[in-house]
Amino acid sequence: MDCYTANWNPLGDSAFYRKHELYSMDWDLKEELKDCLVAAAPYGGPIALLRNCWRKEKAASVRPVLEIYSASGLPLASLLWKSGPVVALGWSAEEELLCVQEDGAVLVYGLHGDFRRHFSMGNEVLQNRVLDARIFHTEFGSGVAILTGAYRFTLSANVGDLKLRRMPEVPGLQSAPSCWTTLCHDRVPHILLAVGPDLYLLDHATCSAVTPAGLAPGVSSFLQMAVSFTYRYLALFTDTGYIWMGTASLKEKLCEFNCNIRAPPKQMVWCSRPRSKERAVVVAWERRLMVVGNAPESIQFVLDEDSYLVPELDGVRIFSRSTHEFLHEVPVASEEIFKIASMAPGALLLEAQKEYEKESQKADEYLREIQELGQLIQAVQQCIEAAGHEHQPDMQKSLLRAASFGKCFLDRFPPDSFVHMCQDLRVLNAIRDYHIGIPLTYTQYKQLTIQVLLDRLVLRRLYPLAIQICEYLRLPEVQGVSRILAHWACYKVQQKDVSDEDVARAINQKLGDTPGVSYSDIAARAYGCGRTELAIKLLEYEPRSGEQVPLLLKMKRSKLALSKAIESGDTDLVFTVLLHLKNELNRGDFFMTLRNQPMALSLYRQFCKHQELDTLKDLYNQDDNHQELGSFHIRASYAAEERIEGRVAALQTAADAFYKAKNEFAAKATEDQMRLLRIQRRLEDELGGRFLDLSLHDTVTTLILGGHNKRAEQLARDFRIPDKRLWWLKLAALADLEDWEELEKFSKSKKSPIGYLPFVEICMKQHNKHEAKKYASRVGPEQKVKALLLVGDVAQAAEVAIEHRNETELSLVLSHCTGATDGAIADKIQRARAQAQKK
Repeated sequence: MDCYTANWNPLGDSAFYRKHELYSMDWDLKEELKDCLVAAAPYGGPIALLRNCWRKEKAASVRPVLEIYSASGLPLASLLWKSGPVVALGWSAEEELLCVQEDGAVLVYGLHGDFRRHFSMGNEVLQNRVLDARIFHTEFGSGVAILTGAYRFTLSANVGDLKLRRMPEVPGLQSAPSCWTTLCHDRVPHILLAVGPDLYLLDHATCSAVTPAGLAPGVSSFLQMAVSFTYRYLALFTDTGYIWMGTASLKEKLCEFNCNIRAPPKQMVWCSRPRSKERAVVVAWERRLMVVGNAPESIQFVLDEDSYLVPELDGVRIFSRSTHEFLHEVPVASEEIFKIASMAPGALLLEAQKEYEKESQKADEYLREIQELGQLIQAVQQCIEAAGHEHQPDMQKSLLRAASFGKCFLDRFPPDSFVHMCQDLRVLNAIRDYHIGIPLTYTQYKQLTIQVLLDRLVLRRLYPLAIQICEYLRLPEVQGVSRILAHWACYKVQQKDVSDEDVARAINQKLGDTPGVSYSDIAARAYGCGRTELAIKLLEYEPRSGEQVPLLLKMKRSKLALSKAIESGDTDLVFTVLLHLKNELNRGDFFMTLRNQPMALSLYRQFCKHQELDTLKDLYNQDDNHQELGSFHIRASYAAEERIEGRVAALQTAADAFYKAKNEFAAKATEDQMRLLRIQRRLEDELGGRFLDLSLHDTVTTLILGGHNKRAEQLARDFRIPDKRLWWLKLAALADLEDWEELEKFSKSKKSPIGYLPFVEICMKQHNKHEAKKYASRVGPEQKVKALLLVGDVAQAAEVAIEHRNETELSLVLSHCTGATDGAIADKIQRARAQAQKK
């Protein structure tokens, strides 16, 4: 245990810092780090190097090479730089490399050197050139801040949603500031810069002079500044050798340290743990590294070669040509367990477990001591927590064995924390492997989340490892394996050295019907790579037509899209394709395409009936569909034409079409309608009133109601209206007029072809019982009973029914016998029934 703490360095009385090796770097660097632009992504991210040949007085004739390595030094990409001079490199939160050029253009590259996109920081930056640049991270995304040759600042808080902001001018600024950085106050990015002994804070609207609280006097210049990983704290290095540390608002001072070195440092970064009360800053010079905090003494390390500092959430990564190390504050759990002569419950439990393995009775003594103090639960928790902060698997196992040993003596210790720590450490050890090269700490892993880690493994094309992690952690398929397989498939379609058939087959064999995988998304990626045929083959595996059709339209495979839409049975989808085809093809080709697809043609006709009548007529003409064409002209005659001449002309065209269709009935009916229209027009001219657009029956009825009986009869003869129908029309009209005298004359004009029961019914409908009785006596024997019942003569109806000996009539009369008076009638009917049965 004493040996284990040999690399612990105290900073004051309350904290220890340790530096341990992550990797031995085997990268073959052609240039020294000091001669390169360097960018390292946080959370164990990749490292980018580009030889800075532009800062020399004469640019080198050989173009520099942009190299990207994993954190373990394995090469990921290498490309010859063919663009303009680069001022700064930086990584976005999505691990995209941002290369800020002198002309203000920002080129964005992927992890494997693939060019993604570019954007400009504005015309002003282009005109004045870029002096310096910073890539920073906020909760909105990754931003870029630019210092131009005019000593003005321009920034964008999110490169994914580019909105340029020109910061206010600093009064009297005639040269570049000695140092500057980006801050984030209230989720708004600010610029803090030093000009001589003065500090200025720039926001979107104002430039304010600020003074750090409690700053030692005699400062004439600020040489370096650093903001913490969370943007909460700020450190300033002055020309007097003092380092001021305080809040980012500069209103509160944490501490101040005199390092007795006035030379400006190469780098200065914060080194602190979340939720820790200790605050420390790491300062690097050419061959010296210093850790300073709220203590009279500092921790110093000798640097044997050029090194670069990478601030992390819970420490600092330090890499050089040969090594990659991690410097951080020793966590509280580890400190309590491993510090010399510690009597913490976790330390005693670890010793107890070791003695138990030696089969020593001291194990029982240590365990009893913990139990007597009632600290066994705390001891187990300390060992579990400390295991998470250890980098070496052997020490992780030792601590977890101690925790497992302690759990055996607890009745109700929840196992979740132990199980989850074992799972997390197995994942962390897998990704820390030299060949993977993602040296995440437990704290960083929890902050990053497993989903983001999987995304980063996918970016590195480590699909098997990502799938193994998903299966080990039992993540839902949609969030885990399915998503990774979809990414793998999207990468697979970019391999242009493999045939379309082989790629499609390989993807289908691997993915099958995996839930959450969209073949249309993979096909879209294939189409984006210029592999249209592969995209079509992949779409064959897509079960959802709604996903197939839009991409086929985008690929200009409209006819295939139409077939897929028809197969789906989704009419909305078919209409979408039809409208697309209409805009894409000329009229003739469009109609020819529809003729080969009867369902599509039928749907398009329905659409045209409501939206495009002229197109519908063209369709019928092209197909020689004279029946539908006739119907079209009939509808058009009423929908569009108001003049009688135009309407008759349209109907004549319809009649001709019906004759061509050999539909004589429709043709004759159309001609009759034309004749009726002419007669109605003549009637309006001669009699006044409104006749147009009435049916034949309504026209006759209107004439009768107007007292024009002869004209009504003539119209009936002209159109061969049957006598029965004419009598019904006249009966109804005269009853509506309540012209009972004319009705009686009409009934006596000749024998009624409809009988006289309708007369009774129509009179009773008009509540005229007196008139109804006149006709009840004239009703034939077969309907006599019904007529008598209608006028309320139940007794007479009973006599007739008994005389007819008709059971149906008798039952009908009985149903009308409701009052006391009708009781005798009912008895009479019953006696008649009984006599009939005897006979």
